[in-house]
Amino acid sequence: MNPAGPVIRHAEHVMGTVFSFAVRSTGAGAEVGVAEALGPVVRRLHRIDEVFSTYRPQSDISRFGRGELALAQCDPAVAEVLERCREVAAETGGWFTERPGGRLDPSGWVKGWAVEEASEQLRAAGFVQHTVTGGGDVQTCGGPWRIGIADPLRPGAVLGVLAGHDLAVATSGTAERGAHIVDPHTGRPATGLLSLTLVGRRLALTDARATAAFAMGPDLGLAWAAGHPEVEALAVLPDGTRRRTPGFAFAPPPAGSADPAHLPSLALPGRS
Repeated sequence: MNPAGPVIRHAEHVMGTVFSFAVRSTGAGAEVGVAEALGPVVRRLHRIDEVFSTYRPQSDISRFGRGELALAQCDPAVAEVLERCREVAAETGGWFTERPGGRLDPSGWVKGWAVEEASEQLRAAGFVQHTVTGGGDVQTCGGPWRIGIADPLRPGAVLGVLAGHDLAVATSGTAERGAHIVDPHTGRPATGLLSLTLVGRRLALTDARATAAFAMGPDLGLAWAAGHPEVEALAVLPDGTRRRTPGFAFAPPPAGSADPAHLPSLALPGRS
């Protein structure tokens, strides 16, 4: 099923989570070549963390949020990210916001964008068969790749496996961090779903949309996804009921998949 060539892996602790890389490469010195390509990718991720971490008091986003920096004084990426957040807010009728709970925090865009940026850097370096996973959300390049969708009711188990080329898979939910996604219209935690997985092509937008659709709840969230042909959705309700858009196709988990770590990539619900 997979193209020939060894898979070279790397894990980087950054942005309060783990970014995992799986890169297929062929030829002599493949491992060295991948390591050299990953150097600037990893440095870029740490730079994004320095600028956008809401846990760093001296990050640009923290200082801007406190009014200590003007937008023009921030890293140029800050203005770009805030503009993208406003676009998603407009597209989703205000169900996405860069100010959850009233505090400036564009993490709902930044994490997926960082994963997508890392993938684009690897592609530009000539590595066109890879996956990048950040906090459980996945951007694939080339393929086919198999992506396990974790079961929010059974830790370590998978609901099923997606397979395809050039996919972005983002899952929002409560399994890992509790009810942390806020309904922007009420200011209260969104509790209508256990998890919501969206599949698209580019992770930044797919991840932000997953956050918004989760906040919408099962009925509105699934209807919203069904109205956007470039995405597909799988929802798990608190009672374990599964609902999906017509085009969301995935295979049952393979036998013995109670521990899904053997899958090349894993989308873990609840981390976004």
